[in-house]
Amino acid sequence: MNAHIQSQISLKPYNTFGMDVTARWWLDIHDESGALVFIADNRHSNAPVLVMGGGSNILFTKDFEGIILKNNIKGREVVRQDETSVWLRLGGGENWHETVLYTIAQGWGGMENLSLIPGSVGAAPIQNIGAYGVELKDMFDSLEALNLATGATHVFSHAACQFGYRDSIFKREARDKYLITRVTLRLSRHPVLHTSYGDIQQELAQLGGEPDVRLVSEAVCRIRTRKLPDPAVTGNAGSFFKNPTLSAAQFATLKAVWPDIPAYPQPDGSVKVPAAWLIQASGWKGFRNGNYGVHTQQALVLVNYGGASGQDIFQLSEDIRQDVALKFGVHLEREVNIL
Repeated sequence: MNAHIQSQISLKPYNTFGMDVTARWWLDIHDESGALVFIADNRHSNAPVLVMGGGSNILFTKDFEGIILKNNIKGREVVRQDETSVWLRLGGGENWHETVLYTIAQGWGGMENLSLIPGSVGAAPIQNIGAYGVELKDMFDSLEALNLATGATHVFSHAACQFGYRDSIFKREARDKYLITRVTLRLSRHPVLHTSYGDIQQELAQLGGEPDVRLVSEAVCRIRTRKLPDPAVTGNAGSFFKNPTLSAAQFATLKAVWPDIPAYPQPDGSVKVPAAWLIQASGWKGFRNGNYGVHTQQALVLVNYGGASGQDIFQLSEDIRQDVALKFGVHLEREVNIL
């Protein structure tokens, strides 16, 4: 498919916050050759570059004065299988939730806890997306990425991606230097269900029947629909902040003052605490200032009710961070990328 660079494109339809900003340049990429159009066009060699998937983890605070590469590379292919596993190779532009539903229809396990997460397959490894006790890295095998400086394709192994909590090499030294064209996931033909996190067990009990990947996915979808606003209706990017990890000593100090603070002990002795609890305890859940605020059902989610600016949302996040730091001595880190 022929690709050509467009100019002055409205980004309002392409970011889930619904920010009405403009990109100076835009390139739709439907295959690897499309990216070579960008590389060959030296007008943009010094311009900022943003590789975009579903636009579900971005807050635009102003117009983007560079070029956006929109990853629309599609495709699904089983490249290998054995008695226990299936290796599924996916185009980076595939929709994440549609892919989850596809794997569930095949009876393959691994992705069901990550149902209804907005965004694309190619963006999933960047963020190491996760929910309900499962992360992308748990089913990740490898990915192929095109170097935007040279046009060469590189294969990144699990280790090379340097996955962390909502983190990978693509959020650090490799940021916006690669276009992730293909992702290969290893899925189970004999699924082991993960149902101990959050409200999944209670939801499964209400659904009835013997739990399987389909029911776990349905339970997750019901929980997420109940707690999180639909970006198609109310602008948001899901969880705005990461859950902070505290030292054992720091947590013990907080626990003495706030005995009901939830805790998730980590293997290294540190303790992860829910950012939503800290934000709610600081009085921010349900806060609203005109056309933006904090979601009434989930304190982690900042929302654009319509017509808010990115700067409004950013300042709200700053106010929340300052309040939580003042009250608890805990510094929240944003999960959403600010541009």
